[in-house]
Amino acid sequence: MPSPFDQSPYQVRLDWGVSGLARLAPADVVVVIDVLRFSSTVADAVAAGAEVELAGALDWSRNGAAVAAAAPTGATVLLGAIRNAGAVARAVQVEQERRQGRTSVALIPAGELDAAGELRVAVEDQLGAGAIAAALTDLGIDHTAPDAAVAAEGFRALRRALKHLIGATGSGRELQAGVSATDRIRAAGLVPTSTADAAVLDAVDAVPVLRDGRFTRFE
Repeated sequence: MPSPFDQSPYQVRLDWGVSGLARLAPADVVVVIDVLRFSSTVADAVAAGAEVELAGALDWSRNGAAVAAAAPTGATVLLGAIRNAGAVARAVQVEQERRQGRTSVALIPAGELDAAGELRVAVEDQLGAGAIAAALTDLGIDHTAPDAAVAAEGFRALRRALKHLIGATGSGRELQAGVSATDRIRAAGLVPTSTADAAVLDAVDAVPVLRDGRFTRFE
């Protein structure tokens, strides 16, 4: 018997982190949302023509990269953020057309793991998931679970305040103060996306997709 928490009746689902991904019914497409900074940084890198290895990303991202690594074999794994929300929705639409049938989508905001490994809900990832859910509904992919619908409407209500909100989050303030992951990102040959840039809606048209252990541009 399906769990009432697996959101299987809905096409667009949402839950948090690795545990949330496991709780949801298996989906055709998994969208990993880690706005500060895994998804944003990799989206910018892919937009510039780079490829990013998942194994290397696990060295500097203990949130989003871990979710991507936990995605089930057979699912199309995309990285989503505020910066590429519209492009992610269009990629899902393309994937649905390729499959020639209704395509289920799991939106997985990564959140933040504390020192004890406990998941903290992250406002920036809620807004990123909402931006993608809203863009999906604009394309007619709108059979959303309540979790995704709430995120979409929250994003629509707050979209004018994205820069302020994301800069004021705990994660945003932490990054502005400086974290060791920034040096590890640079050591990997990537440019860390700034907090301000992570709040810019639809700044890039690229969507990272995980293929053979590396993120490349979805085509």
